[in-house]
Amino acid sequence: MSEPAAAANRDADAGELSMPVGEAMFTQRSIRRMRPDPIPVEHLRLVVAAAAKAPNGGNRQICRLLVTTDRDKIAVFGELYHRSWWAKRKVDRGWNGPEDVPPGDTSMAPAMRLADEMGDVPCVVFVLSEPPHQPESVLPAAQNLMLAARALGIGSVPTRLHPDDYDEFRAIFGVPEGIGFHLAIPLGYPRGRFGPTSRLPTAETTHWNQWGGAVPWA
Repeated sequence: MSEPAAAANRDADAGELSMPVGEAMFTQRSIRRMRPDPIPVEHLRLVVAAAAKAPNGGNRQICRLLVTTDRDKIAVFGELYHRSWWAKRKVDRGWNGPEDVPPGDTSMAPAMRLADEMGDVPCVVFVLSEPPHQPESVLPAAQNLMLAARALGIGSVPTRLHPDDYDEFRAIFGVPEGIGFHLAIPLGYPRGRFGPTSRLPTAETTHWNQWGGAVPWA
């Protein structure tokens, strides 16, 4: 592709993502309840294009994305994800299944529901990497992808597998051993709405000049 043609293509991509970046950032939230409606391939191309523009160390571009819309493969991955989610809960909370959740504890309810429904989402993007696998050269691409999805009305949430399940993931999708796994990001139109979100005040999570230093807007 010639440079003028490439520039025109970049401009067209940017024009499709017309939501102001501030609106996308301040209305983005974790979406775990998704409709099964398919996402247009053109919109998937746009979110991947946005991910490719993210900063990365030395412009080495080690991030690799695996996008799947294959319903059968997503269903198989959903089974793996469900088992993996409970394996992580065994480690961090001692839970083997729903029967171990203390009465009234709803802190993990949305994530538990996603574990039950992962096999029904319309698309999953796996954020992977070539060596040397530095996360600081990969995670900005994931955020770009999710912000672009938000601008298109598509919900997302970053998730992971238990490390013991990486080999099974590779087998499902034919991923070579040397490729690193970072995130699985389900994409789908929300059952519900974006925002508003509830977050701690920045004055409680930000330090100024030294640890414990109050921010000027406190």
